[in-house]
Amino acid sequence: MEIVFATANPHKLEEINEISKGSGIKFILPPDGFNPVEDGSTFEENSLIKAKEANRLSGKMSLADDSGLCVDALDGAPGLYSARYAGSQAEKIEKLLNEMKNKSDRRAKFVCAMTLLAENGEILCVKTGECHGQIAYKQAGCGGFGYDPVFLVDGSDKTMAEMSEDEKNQISHRGRALRMVLEFLKANRQVNL
Repeated sequence: MEIVFATANPHKLEEINEISKGSGIKFILPPDGFNPVEDGSTFEENSLIKAKEANRLSGKMSLADDSGLCVDALDGAPGLYSARYAGSQAEKIEKLLNEMKNKSDRRAKFVCAMTLLAENGEILCVKTGECHGQIAYKQAGCGGFGYDPVFLVDGSDKTMAEMSEDEKNQISHRGRALRMVLEFLKANRQVNL
């Protein structure tokens, strides 16, 4: 079974296919021209916007995610604007660490909302996964992407960037949301999706 994964980020697609290995589902990139306007006010709304655009372009079953980092001491920022928080990824991390400089409450969570659409555009399911942790005082590790080098996972002394892909996929917000979507697909396979 092939499902269009609504992203222009090949690294994200790799991660999704790695997490879903053995499920019998292959995720593929949307056709050229995929460039949705993410103007929703929640992760779920942005996820639906992306899924609809991938579905419109491909006519195939589509899955989209919208995710971000929510920091308690920053009132949930960068949140929906995690990808647009600053210019480059290095600048985003630098800005975050600067804003956290004098904060003792370093609690944070990664949130991922996923929306699955049928070929006809009907919403099949919406699932949300979270991964809780803390913002580190400095960067560590060279794996992963995004804010992984400064996100210390609860119950671990490692940042997400210090974890192996397997370790990260087991506990990540995206891994948790995707496993719920895969469970839904497995439970509903007998239905003609």
